[in-house]
Amino acid sequence: MVTFAKLSVSDYYTLRVCLNAPLAKTELILLAVSMRSRGQSGSVDRERLIGCEASRFGFVSISGMLSATADSVEERDDEQEDEGEEELRDGGVPFYVNRNGLPMDEDTWERMWRHVGRIHPDGDALGKSIRGATDLAKIPIPSVPTYQPTTTIPLRLEAIQKYIRELQYNHTGTQFFEIKKSRPLTALMDIAKEMTREALPIKCLEAVILGIYLTNSMPAVERFPLSFKSQFSGNYFYHIVLGVHSGGRFGALGMSRREDLMFKPLEYRTLMDLVQDFKEAYRGYWHTLRKVKIGQYVSHDPHSVEQIEWKHSVLDVDALSKEELRKELERHTRDMRLKIGKPAPSSPTKDRRNSMGSPLRGQGSPIRRVSRVDRRPSGEKKTLEQKASGDMNLYQIRV
Repeated sequence: MVTFAKLSVSDYYTLRVCLNAPLAKTELILLAVSMRSRGQSGSVDRERLIGCEASRFGFVSISGMLSATADSVEERDDEQEDEGEEELRDGGVPFYVNRNGLPMDEDTWERMWRHVGRIHPDGDALGKSIRGATDLAKIPIPSVPTYQPTTTIPLRLEAIQKYIRELQYNHTGTQFFEIKKSRPLTALMDIAKEMTREALPIKCLEAVILGIYLTNSMPAVERFPLSFKSQFSGNYFYHIVLGVHSGGRFGALGMSRREDLMFKPLEYRTLMDLVQDFKEAYRGYWHTLRKVKIGQYVSHDPHSVEQIEWKHSVLDVDALSKEELRKELERHTRDMRLKIGKPAPSSPTKDRRNSMGSPLRGQGSPIRRVSRVDRRPSGEKKTLEQKASGDMNLYQIRV
């Protein structure tokens, strides 16, 4: 048995890993940033370290551990952003997803209010004031936009964005509609219909699905997912909008806390111009844009079993020069144009009905999944970002 009197902070945490008491990855990263920024070496109570057997030490370099941890945390965050977990995080602030449909079950309902009490400045007082009120104002339900045959595409898109905005941004910390990106388009369109019936506040991913649903009747408008990963004060933030292309111009539909991070009118000549506009908007909130992910055009068939291709191109903005970024975006634009000429896979239900006259597929039958096109990462860079100065760590500017 070996005992230790005083150790540096890095040695202490190395020993904890050796003792099968590993730190949470985020805790380890915070430790590294703290040590690097302050050059501080602390001491710990020797009693916490007594009992470690010398034979169990495989003394791994703390810097190597931190580098590997940074990579794995970023990968985990990307996976979380892709598929969704029970508790997601937005810039380090957790939020939940209602996975049991509407109306909410009691457990989800109570969890939502508990979470509101944790994240709202007024704490539990806000929930009590709302839940105990008997004279709450009736919330108006916005109407799904309708158009005259002569209404132009830009005006239709503005009407759709106005409708999305009237639903309002969901600040409760609980996403009301579960969006699984791996689901077929037809299932996601059913969720969009439910959004129009319930008229509840939504977040950015729900707004993308709703935007696809509301533009399905516009064959002249091509739609594609456009997502962003930004960084502020050491935390990562994820956002997504629905890119649109029509008449040789690009634009976007979406929902955000920030007015200039959702709707973009149909007036951008190139995809580069659109992305640069978003980048400048992020800069206005002291966010650094790290990655841009762009998907392929989405089918206009609401009954398609095709999956949305969310990230055909993954562009590391840090690693690319402005000219390299422009070339990558031009290449992606060409890829999207090529897809227009390719027929979407037909529904297995229609095939069986035409050839055999069999009844409709039951709900329990498996749905064929379409393989994804290989992603094209550009200049991926996995480096541990240091946190900003101490005065910036006291708050987070969320977008």
